[in-house]
Amino acid sequence: MPLAERRRRTAVVRARAPLRLGLAGGGTDLVSYSSQHGGAVLNATIDRYAFASIRARDDGAVYFEACDLGREETHPDAESLARSTLLLHRGVYERMIRDFNDGEPIFISVTTAVDAPMGSGLGSSSALVVALIEAYRTYMDLPLARYDVAHLAYEIERVDLGLAGGRQDQYSAAFGGINFLEFLRDGEVIVNPLRFSEGTALELESSLVVAFSGQSRASDSIIRQQTEGLTAHTADVMEAMHQLRQDAIDMKRAIMMGDIPSVAALLERSWLAKKRTAPGVTNATIEKLEVMARQAGAIGAKVSGAGGGGFMMFVVPTERRYRLISALNDQGAMAYPVKFTERGSETWTLSGRR
Repeated sequence: MPLAERRRRTAVVRARAPLRLGLAGGGTDLVSYSSQHGGAVLNATIDRYAFASIRARDDGAVYFEACDLGREETHPDAESLARSTLLLHRGVYERMIRDFNDGEPIFISVTTAVDAPMGSGLGSSSALVVALIEAYRTYMDLPLARYDVAHLAYEIERVDLGLAGGRQDQYSAAFGGINFLEFLRDGEVIVNPLRFSEGTALELESSLVVAFSGQSRASDSIIRQQTEGLTAHTADVMEAMHQLRQDAIDMKRAIMMGDIPSVAALLERSWLAKKRTAPGVTNATIEKLEVMARQAGAIGAKVSGAGGGGFMMFVVPTERRYRLISALNDQGAMAYPVKFTERGSETWTLSGRR
């Protein structure tokens, strides 16, 4: 069906992609590490999402809106589009037009929102790029599989836009679930969904609490510090990264066995290793939050993502979870229980006038 006909039949295309918790191995998905040693990451998607909507326009303009940021832009021509400050919106639009529409512009409104702030440590930026690609995939009727979507999201962020970071977030958002991700030396990525009993899944879910540190962080500077340490082959950074990779392998085994105390111990080990990869990983706010959580019963703690702020996650005996959440909230830390999701990115369409 021609694109113009699909526009007439479909008023709005919507997409969403889940955010994730980085349980173990984060940082080993950086190309500077994985291309030499191979990386391994364990993560789990949760019921927070990045959303994207596309609708056709008939005025020859391209409109971007990021509702959670309170920002909107209208671009009447290519010159204006090139000056867009909504980098992810522009980057996805330009790549989709270049690769899949022979460089010919399409006139659309693109509206987005994310359930967590950028810099949350939950992979929100990559989830947004995946959601945007999924919306374009449906709007343009493109034959892209999940691996294609994830790889394209990685290229847009890391190559086209030059944003520092690894590769776990894009694959997590595209596939969903609890996954053991392998980053091979040749650049191939293998997504291994973990299969275990419902009881294990419920116990793990009931043992996790997340809390916002109260400050978003720019992950670029931390990732660049880690990359510099890897490039220079700094011994302590290299040893810490090797430990993070091993932690992902060991935590996969612990989860498969339903051994939650070992999950907590491995989270602790990973947190200590992560602090050694860059000086900006922790700060006084994070350390204070960690002390508060331990006093309220947490037996394992680690930041999710690059560190420096964003969300922390804690393992706590299920019987003490309510006490932990209450104690953190009483101190203004905005703590929440965790709900896993098995589904990755998905799209739907709305017909008629909206």
